[in-house]
Amino acid sequence: MKYLDGFRNPDAARRLQAEIAAVAARLPPRRRPLHVMEVCGSHTMAIARYGLRDLLPPGIELISGPGCPVCVTDAGYIDAAVELARRGLTIATFGDMLNVPGSAASLADVRAAGARIEVCYSPLAALDLACRQPDREVVFLAIGFETTVAPVVSLIAAARRDGIRNLSLLVAFKLIPPALRALAADPEIHVAAFLCPAHVSAIIGADAYQPFVRDFRVPCVIAGFEPLDILLGVKGILEQLAAGEARVENQYSRVVRPGGNPLAQAVIARHLEPADASWRGLGVIPASGLKLRPQAAEFDAEQRHGLRITPGTPDRRCRCGDVLKGKRRPPDCPLFGNACTPEHPVGPCMVSSEGSCAASYKYSQDRP
Repeated sequence: MKYLDGFRNPDAARRLQAEIAAVAARLPPRRRPLHVMEVCGSHTMAIARYGLRDLLPPGIELISGPGCPVCVTDAGYIDAAVELARRGLTIATFGDMLNVPGSAASLADVRAAGARIEVCYSPLAALDLACRQPDREVVFLAIGFETTVAPVVSLIAAARRDGIRNLSLLVAFKLIPPALRALAADPEIHVAAFLCPAHVSAIIGADAYQPFVRDFRVPCVIAGFEPLDILLGVKGILEQLAAGEARVENQYSRVVRPGGNPLAQAVIARHLEPADASWRGLGVIPASGLKLRPQAAEFDAEQRHGLRITPGTPDRRCRCGDVLKGKRRPPDCPLFGNACTPEHPVGPCMVSSEGSCAASYKYSQDRP
């Protein structure tokens, strides 16, 4: 409780608010509006939950980027999972994936029609499911950023150890640093700085952002998830911009180390290698994903079941793609809060508990 009190202290928040305003006043007028993008779903929810945008001075705007792994999953991946379910395979997945729309159906749709879709609260639950159903093929939907990759691919070693042969992975892992490069290189997106994800940074380390900052001269600050963490992160970003600097600042040193987590990195490198990846809204980004190495091909669901993930066709009315690039705010989508709600989502940004649209719908006053 003392920890929470310390990081949610109203008096400290007001002091930080005043300090942020003082730093912002030193920025040249040409820098307004100034967009700071967070690329972490937990940051997105915390910013909305605590009304942190309202604490910033005029012209300093927090915008949400592709920080939700469910949201950036391409419709074609959902189509592939739906196809496997329709073939009679058991699909094991985290719960956020159930209602993500594919081109024509979601996993929830096919489950309602009789397909076997099992919600797992950890990757080990998929292993247990395969062990208890040796006569059925089980496919685990392996999505996520660097944070969750190592626990998921650890299933391979566990399955080999236990002699489980009816488990495979449908892989769609994503990597954050290449996404930052794609966003910074897009002439239609004007991001002054990035609030970098805390959990991802705990795996890859603060130094992983150094090449990006060197090449693009964009400040990056790694911050925690509490309100004061985020406000302090914004202050750090503005101080860099006011001084004409661009560097990586690790404000979450209580968790994040310069080199990250070498054990998790070793597990990832043992089973996976870089690959081009398709991001919903951002398209194909070179070397922004991970695929199973040839020595793990027996666990590759695409190869095992003769399936190929191809681009899907998302609902053209949905503006999730623009929201994920920070080009639109959730309420700018004509479907927001009307045709698209958490109970009846049209796009993945309204599905996930870390999605920008879900956060805006739950905590803001913008919904109809």
